[in-house]
Amino acid sequence: MQNPEANPWQITAEKIEYDNPWISLTEYQVINPSGNPGIYGKVHFKNYAIGIVPLDDDLNIYLIGQYRFALNQYSWELPEGGGPLGTDPLESAKRELLEETGLKANIWSEIQRMHLSNSVSDELSIIYLARNLEQFEAEPEDTEQLQIKKLPFEDAYHMVCNNKITDSITVAAILKVKLMLLEKQLG
Repeated sequence: MQNPEANPWQITAEKIEYDNPWISLTEYQVINPSGNPGIYGKVHFKNYAIGIVPLDDDLNIYLIGQYRFALNQYSWELPEGGGPLGTDPLESAKRELLEETGLKANIWSEIQRMHLSNSVSDELSIIYLARNLEQFEAEPEDTEQLQIKKLPFEDAYHMVCNNKITDSITVAAILKVKLMLLEKQLG
């Protein structure tokens, strides 16, 4: 019997159709799992997708509001950003938290890894919980027009439950932290 976890796809040719500093798009000529020829497109991300849950001692969370070009709408989400592959993702998380919120954390823990759209991309997200926070000056990038909102964690949780937050990293992270709180894994 064949290993059910073995790769059933065969690549017969590949061509990079698009490339920039953040992503590349490759079209593959393939033999699919049923044995028929076909094509498959894959978006390769050159950065980790980093998400940070800044949670203070009073269980307040910090959200970032910004207009998302790809969605053509405003979005409330955690501090997020990219961290180059091959670098320490925790250092990228620290940089993003300071840039977007002006916060520094003294306690960091990785709480989740997930693939964001695994049918068409290889993008890996790493989510951190940041505790024992100190406030400094935010340093947003020139392409970012950000609004920072500090609110009780439970309010953010209800925003997720009511579809007011739809960003996948933020949804997953807030639900994970809610479970951690319910299971008394956080103080």
